[in-house]
Amino acid sequence: MMVSAAHAEVDALVSEARTLLDQSQAQKAFDLLEPQETARAGDPDFDTVLGIAANETGQFTRAVFALERVLAVQPSNSRARAELGRALFSVGDNKASRQVLMETKQDNIPAEAAATIDQFLQAIDRTEEAARSSVKPFLEASIGYDTNINSGPGNSSVAVPAFGGLVFTLAPAGVETKDAFATLGGGLSARYVVNSRWSLIGNAYGSSRINAKYNDFNTMQVDVNAGASYRYEKHEFTGVAQAGTYGVSGSRARDQQGLVGEWTYRIDGFRQWSTYVQWGELTYPGQSLRDSDRTVVGASYAHAFRDGLVVFAGGYTGHEKERASRVPHLGHKLFGIRLGMQKPVRDDLAFFGSLNYEDRKYGGSDPLFLVTRQDRQWGLNLGLNWIPFKLWRVTPQLTLTSVKSNVAISDYNRSMFSVTVRRDF
Repeated sequence: MMVSAAHAEVDALVSEARTLLDQSQAQKAFDLLEPQETARAGDPDFDTVLGIAANETGQFTRAVFALERVLAVQPSNSRARAELGRALFSVGDNKASRQVLMETKQDNIPAEAAATIDQFLQAIDRTEEAARSSVKPFLEASIGYDTNINSGPGNSSVAVPAFGGLVFTLAPAGVETKDAFATLGGGLSARYVVNSRWSLIGNAYGSSRINAKYNDFNTMQVDVNAGASYRYEKHEFTGVAQAGTYGVSGSRARDQQGLVGEWTYRIDGFRQWSTYVQWGELTYPGQSLRDSDRTVVGASYAHAFRDGLVVFAGGYTGHEKERASRVPHLGHKLFGIRLGMQKPVRDDLAFFGSLNYEDRKYGGSDPLFLVTRQDRQWGLNLGLNWIPFKLWRVTPQLTLTSVKSNVAISDYNRSMFSVTVRRDF
């Protein structure tokens, strides 16, 4: 039986698009197929490849239409049903997505495809869990070693220009100090769902850190916040009031209170943007000259890939404005960037890493060092999340910090390794 020239061209088109998909060139495949959609709609071979290409390029609504056409003609097409479940999840229809994916799992599909479907079902569970009223407490404990528990400079001898360059020797408490440590902390997060759009939210956290030798640098921290969130389609608006305190050696060193407003836009089930504004009052008991008001605005983007990899990037800028007069060197302007990722190694193990940079430029000349202080801070965090049992998590991690400053006593390096065990309830 002879195949017509037109039909051969059609098959060649689908074959070429499949080849492009196999070569991870989804956009080229979609661009190749899209002009033919009106003429080819209803052809299950064409619509399947078009739906896959649309999914891979983030055009999930187009994927839904194409894949629904496939299933109308081939209701037993497992690949098309699985891709439809993915597309429905991405446009926020969790109920329909769950039903389609569960039906697909009942088919005789490859183990790899079943594992991918399980990932989507877990993502749906997390999304639905976040929308239910809940109270989630946890406890955690850590042990570790810190090469610079007081963020002090490595050199104990400092030349002070205000005294004609005279060299002073810093007290031991002001120089880089190494020690082992242990921490104990806990907290809870709560959400009360008022209706499908409004929720009341709150969080509380407290921790205490004890050093093995140098107890003058023991620290404690308590933070609480409460507010509300409003969800509308792909948008979520959140506003909370915050309060917290930080202490050293049993005494309060800094108190803070403020407000945070955030807008999150979920593009689909895999991508989201967040923008926030933060304002706070910083108070230093016994050192009122350092009191300041801090304002920060920022944005971030997160992307989850099909293989479980999650990447994020963000940037922010702000101003810490001193309240006292004639001390501009205590206030500063800042901007920073953050990059990070998490990659599952297996179901119970994931690797994570983040890189951050912050630049701080102060508002006036330092009275002792006779320069306008500027700090450039880099940070690197690497670690693993291991889940040995349900509700348990073990996290070994390494944190490296480097601050380069033109004021000698603010220039330092720090390395910290810790292992944290957390139990959720």
